[in-house]
Amino acid sequence: MTNSRKALSGKIAVVTGASRGIGKGIALGLAEAGATVYVTGRTVEEGSAPLPGTIGATAEAVTRLGGRGIAVRVDHGDDEQIRALFEQVKSEQGHLDILVNNVFKVPDIPVWSGDFWTHPISVWDDMVGIGLRSHYVASHEAVALMLGRRGGLIVNVSSRGAAGYTFSVAYGVGKAGTDRLAADMAVELEPHDITSVSIWPSAVKTEFILDQAARGEIEIDPTRAQTPLFSGRAVVALATDPNLIEKTGGVYKVADLAIEYGFEDVED
Repeated sequence: MTNSRKALSGKIAVVTGASRGIGKGIALGLAEAGATVYVTGRTVEEGSAPLPGTIGATAEAVTRLGGRGIAVRVDHGDDEQIRALFEQVKSEQGHLDILVNNVFKVPDIPVWSGDFWTHPISVWDDMVGIGLRSHYVASHEAVALMLGRRGGLIVNVSSRGAAGYTFSVAYGVGKAGTDRLAADMAVELEPHDITSVSIWPSAVKTEFILDQAARGEIEIDPTRAQTPLFSGRAVVALATDPNLIEKTGGVYKVADLAIEYGFEDVED
């Protein structure tokens, strides 16, 4: 099992959109392995968002688990705030080892089914603008902090919506673009020994999904669904693989990575 404690001690990571959900789970997985984790998102005050969770709370949990959590408020719809984040990382750490592009915006008008022609155009801007464009911008800024160090890792959090219709047109296009972004970045980054991949969690028991299930908007089997930490352990397994570059450009299901690397989910 590659996901050993302190395996990432001394490594610097950025996880975008980590106030809650999969992003928080990935931050905590990196914490288990001893990494310093910059936790980004917009929520800094409990109760200011519809769901529980703040970047500060996630950063504190990272530190409790043995890593070092650093909360940075970032609106990933603002390129300048993204640039400022990586300037901070450069100033404080001098380099970056791992970037996890996870941030995603639930549309201001939640839309989880057709028809796209009845949806406001803002749905596209929310899902593709935040869920894809911001990944490009973050990667653009992050690479400068990885070059010359050999062995950097960029992970895009995607889903099965990249390969087949799921929820809506805008959602699927955004996720397909996320996978293609990872694949095309891999071509240009491989000569620099920087790996770029996409991962697909399955149904995940995030705060949002559980809330939507309670409202009857989404169906989920909690006995089969993954915890957010499961994705975090997948990222750690990848980051500690000595042959990681061989995976560059690929799309990997979290469940398949668990079988390959021997890590397990947790009961919550």
